[in-house]
Amino acid sequence: MDLDNLIELGDCPICRGPGIMSHEGGWNVQVECADCSAHTVYVEYNTEEEKREAERQVAHLWNIGKVIKSEIGE
Repeated sequence: MDLDNLIELGDCPICRGPGIMSHEGGWNVQVECADCSAHTVYVEYNTEEEKREAERQVAHLWNIGKVIKSEIGE
């Protein structure tokens, strides 16, 4: 494991649950709360270098509290 490339995720800004980085289809990434499903926007990537940058971008959005949260009935 390369410790220099670890990305830290803070707790969910809504409920303080754990954030999980998830890739979908091998072309985009987001961070989502395991407890309340709040999430960042998806950021797309095409190459491994773009993937690392996309991961840094969604982690930054998560850590500053820029998340989307849908309420029941929306």
